[in-house]
Amino acid sequence: MLAAPLRCARRYPWGQEAFDKAKRENKLIFLSVGYSTCHWCHVMEEESFKSKEIGEIMNEHFVCIKVDREERPDVDKVYMTFVQATSGGGGWPMSVWLTPDLKPFAGGTYFPPEDGVHRVGFRTVLLRIAEQWKENKDALLESSQRILEALRHTSEIRVQGQESPPPAKEVMNTCFQQLSRSYDEEYGGFSKSPKFPTPVNLNFLFTYWALHQTTPEGARALQMALHTLKMMAHGGIHDHIGQGFHRYSTDQHWHVPHFEKMLYDQGQLAAMYSKAFQISGDEFFADVVRDILLYVSRDLSDQAGGFYSAEDADSYPTTTSREKREGAFCVWTAKELRALLPDPVEGATEGTTLGDIFMHHYGVEEAGNVDPMKDPHQELKGRNVLIARCSPELTAARFGLEPGRLSALLQECQHRLSSARAQRPRPHLDTKMLAAWNGLMISGFAQAGATLAEQGYVSRAAQAAAFLRTHLFDPDSGRLLRSCYRGKHNSVEQSAVPIQGFLEDYVFVIQALFDLYEASLEQSWLEWALHLQHMQDKLFWDPKGFAYFSTEASDPSLLLRLKDDQDGAEPTPNSVAVTNLLRAACYSGHMEWVEKAGKILAAFSQRLQKIPITLPEMARATAVFHHTLKQVVICGDPQGEDTKEMLHCVRSVFSPNKVLMVADGDSAGFLYRQLPFLASLDRKDGKATAYVCSNFTCSLPVTSVQELRGMLSP
Repeated sequence: MLAAPLRCARRYPWGQEAFDKAKRENKLIFLSVGYSTCHWCHVMEEESFKSKEIGEIMNEHFVCIKVDREERPDVDKVYMTFVQATSGGGGWPMSVWLTPDLKPFAGGTYFPPEDGVHRVGFRTVLLRIAEQWKENKDALLESSQRILEALRHTSEIRVQGQESPPPAKEVMNTCFQQLSRSYDEEYGGFSKSPKFPTPVNLNFLFTYWALHQTTPEGARALQMALHTLKMMAHGGIHDHIGQGFHRYSTDQHWHVPHFEKMLYDQGQLAAMYSKAFQISGDEFFADVVRDILLYVSRDLSDQAGGFYSAEDADSYPTTTSREKREGAFCVWTAKELRALLPDPVEGATEGTTLGDIFMHHYGVEEAGNVDPMKDPHQELKGRNVLIARCSPELTAARFGLEPGRLSALLQECQHRLSSARAQRPRPHLDTKMLAAWNGLMISGFAQAGATLAEQGYVSRAAQAAAFLRTHLFDPDSGRLLRSCYRGKHNSVEQSAVPIQGFLEDYVFVIQALFDLYEASLEQSWLEWALHLQHMQDKLFWDPKGFAYFSTEASDPSLLLRLKDDQDGAEPTPNSVAVTNLLRAACYSGHMEWVEKAGKILAAFSQRLQKIPITLPEMARATAVFHHTLKQVVICGDPQGEDTKEMLHCVRSVFSPNKVLMVADGDSAGFLYRQLPFLASLDRKDGKATAYVCSNFTCSLPVTSVQELRGMLSP
């Protein structure tokens, strides 16, 4: 469902009906691209798309198409490439005007309905473009063709000559230096504002640390990652009452967020906080993992097992309100908090109430704690976004309490505020379920389950994977589908014309299945992952220029086949594909997948050597490629205590270049059929035994957990 429907204009989905109408009636196409939880999409809908006058202009002069960018990232990417190239910026809602043969010639993002001092209005733009089509059609068509050719040339990513994968040391060091220069020493993160979580940067830094543990640079990499994660968890970007993380912070301090919550953030951050706990042993990070997964389990989970896409930023402040406000569900006045937390606290400084303690700890101010500069529409005036301003030790000392007692009091406050918040109108929930984002969330649950030894998280990951296999996989064609939806009576529904999976769907689902196998040791997930990897190769591989295209070749409505070249809120699919291919080779023995991984790195070689900060996940994968993955094989009964002890050891050590497998002696099993060398490995003295193998050549057998731990370092 698109957040900005053209209600006074006839609306068409992206498809042949709209294309044919534009050609038949010789009309331009107006393409609006948005997404369900997009704040400015809602604004433009209210201001322009619901306007009777503007709707009449659109009907008369244009064929109007609306696209949900989360359903059709392929369409979004093609036209966003145009908008960014011609305007220097981009965003949503994206507004693009196309010729009847789908070539773009004008575009932008949000337009106000009428002309202002600094901006031309949407109505004026529509009328000018309609006039231009009427008076200068040939020039406009010629211009659109030139633009398309330029885009085709500048967006091409291919291997240059005999280029090979770039050297890992150079790429890793350059990326680390670039990140280090952009790092915010005080608040963490990698910009001033707005500030995004950027899990790809954190994942890179963890790997850099693992490979440089004894150096000052390695220590700094770890400090940068852990400090960023701590500051985010303390900040207002973290929902201290309802759990989970908002999309980004509008300020340098992680304080005032854009309040929407995205599934892809929860999945990746659960994985990053799991790794932070794995490396540091600090329970603080484990608690944040549990917080994220509680939110997703409670608020973003479909009863059939899938995960919903997002929660909106805007909601009605009260049940009688007529206008939605950003953050209304999450913010508090000091008066509200005092009324909800009036109890005197026994043993604290005289006269102290629960409200006093809570408001001090979370930076609550009588007049509100939001900088007016970060609240242009004054939606948060007089209200407070909770941010942990003090350490528990300082707050406890301030009120004469023991830290353990403070923790219990803050939990009581959070419980009461959660109950009070439940009475407010909830933000809109986008119940679309996307294969790619479900893959990221499965990885989050699986990695958390393995690292925290929480079987319930592994089971939830398996339930979601089973959901994908049932609802977003076509067993007849062997292909993934992009999306499904919560229907009436909580059923799961497909769109009338199902959308086929894109590269990102395959890449993130394959990654999830590998993570789930390592957490559950259920070989059926491994088997499905390898099937999907073969299908991905068939549908998306570029045999001439190397690397994967984001889309299939079979859609004539797409003017460009692109390869994403920048890691953003999610890693670009080719970045993750490198590591997937290396893992797939380890589990299957198909060494051509290692060769493919090298070809991807070769295709992106120039970018990786000059500006690897734009591809930190691929820079990380460069190191994994050159260091060669270790196959950690444990021979033993998966239910045996000695095997479990070894598994716990492997899962407790952060090692970015290992894969885990259990050889249980079932020679007819999937792994034994894929990897004949497993038949030569056996238990030593009847005990669970570990082997660390490289390119299928194995170490001497190890039965001591301490010895195994020493062999797992990168």
